[in-house]
Order: sequence, then C-alpha cells, then structure tokens
Amino acid sequence: MSLKIRKGVPLIDQHDKNFMYGGKFGGNFIPETLKKPIDDLTQLFSKLRKNKSFIKERDYYFRTYIGTPTPFIKLENLTDQLGGAQIYAKVVSEANGGAHKIYNATVHCLIAKKAGKKYIVGDTGAGYAGKMLSMAAKKFGLKCKIFMGAKDIKRQRPNVEAIKKNGAQIVPVTTGSQTLVDAVSECMRYWVSNCDRVHNCIGSTVGPNIFVKICAWSTAQISRELVNQVILEFGKIPKKLKLINCVGGGSSAAGFWNEFMETDAEFIGVEAGGPKNSKLHAAPLTNGSKIGILHGAAQYVIQDKEGQIGSTESISAGLDYPGISPLHCFLKDSKRAKYTSVSDEDALKAYKLVSKLENISPSLEPSHAFAEAIRLAPKLKSSEVIIVNSCGDSLKDKDIIKQRLGYYIR
Repeated sequence: MSLKIRKGVPLIDQHDKNFMYGGKFGGNFIPETLKKPIDDLTQLFSKLRKNKSFIKERDYYFRTYIGTPTPFIKLENLTDQLGGAQIYAKVVSEANGGAHKIYNATVHCLIAKKAGKKYIVGDTGAGYAGKMLSMAAKKFGLKCKIFMGAKDIKRQRPNVEAIKKNGAQIVPVTTGSQTLVDAVSECMRYWVSNCDRVHNCIGSTVGPNIFVKICAWSTAQISRELVNQVILEFGKIPKKLKLINCVGGGSSAAGFWNEFMETDAEFIGVEAGGPKNSKLHAAPLTNGSKIGILHGAAQYVIQDKEGQIGSTESISAGLDYPGISPLHCFLKDSKRAKYTSVSDEDALKAYKLVSKLENISPSLEPSHAFAEAIRLAPKLKSSEVIIVNSCGDSLKDKDIIKQRLGYYIR
C-alpha cells in the first residue's frame, strides 16, 4: 500500500512526531551524546525558518552572494536534434561556485553564526559540498574543516584545490570505500566529540531529520525561482511537464521539485547505475534495496547478505552513495516521484552530446539526468516539456572526462 502525501504541508514537514516520513523513513537514530545538540539545532531552525529577519538575510545573500535567480533556458539544438519534447534546463551551475550546494552551505553558515559557533565542519564526495562550505565559511568568518574520502580526493582534484585555497582543512578519510559514505561517517564522529563548539553541515538531504530539513529548505530556492520562470515562459505550468534530476543523497532533486509538489508535474529521479560491466551501482531505489539505518536515518540502502552497508560504484563521486534521502524514499513509496538509473557510459554520452550542442557543460551528476531526458524526449510529443536540473558544472570532472573521452569541453 502506497503512502499518502498530505496536501498543503511542505515536503520537509510530512513527517510524524517521531520525525518519520510515512512512518517508515527518516527519524533520529543517533547516539545519546547527540540528542541535545540535535534538539537544540531543531529548535533553533524551527524559529529561524519563520523569522522574517532571518529570511530577509538569507534572501539577501542568495541574491548578492550566490547570484540568484539562476538561468532557465531552452536547449534549442538538443530539442531539434532529438525531436519530440521541448527540452529546457535550469542552469543552477551558474550559481556562485558552480553547483547547488552553495544554498545549503550559505544557510548553515548563517545558522552557525546565530548559534554562536565559530567553527563549521562538513562532508563531501564530489567536492562541491566541501568547496561551497569552504567558500561560505570564508565569507562569514568561520573556521572550516572538510572530511573527504581519499578516493574522491584523487578524482575530484579541482575542487580539492579550491577548498584549500579557501583556507579550509581537508581531512582525508581512508576507511571503508574511501568515498562519500565514509566521509559522512567520519564527519559525524568528529561532531559527536566537538558539538559544543562546532556546527555540522551535512552536505545533502541525509542524516538525522534536522539536516534533511535544513538542506531541502535551502535548495527549495531552485524551484521557487523555476515556478516563476516557467510561468513567464509558458503563461502557466504546462500540463505535460517532466522535471528530471539526478539523485545521490537527493538535495538538488528535493529543491528542484519542492514548489511543484501540488502541481501535475511528473518527477523523475535518476540514480547512478554504475559501469555497464559491473554488478556494482549506487541506485538503491531502482534495484530493490531494503530499508536500513544509515547516518542516523531509516532509508532504502544498498546492503550485503549480512545486512551490512554494501559497496557502490559510479563514475560520479556526487552520486556514489549507498543510501538515499528519506524524502526520496517517501516520494517513491507515495508514487509522487519515479526513479530510474543510468550507467556511467550513458552519462558520458549525454555529457558529450549536451556540451557539443549547447552552451553548458554539465558535471557527471546532472549528465545522468540529461541521459534520461535524451532517452525520453524522442518518445514524447512536441507539446510536452522536459526540464533538467543542470545542478553542477563539469570543471571538477575534467580529468575523468579527458581520460574517458579524450577531450574536455568547458
């Protein structure tokens, strides 16, 4: 039996008194030492999100520091090449720093200041969450430490260099798979021991409930802008509208869809299917994964036969995560959103086509979403509209792209 979405209730508030979405996903599965800091942060955010002065301050920095609104453009050449649906892109990669992670980083730094904290820590996989947090920390005068898997440090060199230039310390994580899942774990361990003086910024809509809520509340700026841009373009929200977004932890998709929740727009989330010649992937929603606990929340998560967190593989560091936001688990089971996966190879093909035809160069994360749009568009009518969230630029992936394709288009 599918779960129900309550009308008129924001997506982040669809949970019950135990912070569980649909009674199945999310929650606060945390050690006793984190109960007070989690409760304190929950109470603080509950007040701030309703505080007109804080919202005004947020909007000021979104406009003057991040550079909102980001562009909404029609991909004329891609549309003509494929035929079928009209294809548009919300080019969130034009935000300061090159990705949607800047929204969450900015809000967390503002919250840290309100909480009287002078030190902020965060996790990163693709390096964008770390890069943005280091940027925002520098902007607001906070000391910053970033936890990043050793594997990701090697494959996301441009963002690593940017983090260091912004004055943040990078802590290499050499345990486990040395990717995002391990970075989140190590960052949370550090916070447990230092939560009295340190503010923690989880880089996506994962973790204990308050971090899911802060992140999704921050990235909702994407859809707040997009609703107005779509109405300006079409005069109304089209009946046949598909909003396609890559999904790893799920922060950009949550923000992309938020303001369209009560419209007829179709949500399509695209997970990382991994290499075609491998059984490994990072797509728990499209591969029948079971519910488990990861980083303090119940969610669909890739597991081995013993129920331990399973191995993942993806060309995209930002999607290379064994779990998924409780919000997306809820959207899947409520049937409000559909999820599929795209292979490494098809994501590269999509990058190649989009960067060749259009004046955008998507990172490997949104390239997964573009691959799904490329697959769907020719099957649809010209009256139908696809919008892809181009949530990150390809600069961080230039070494991988050069190695795999033999060239790189910026």
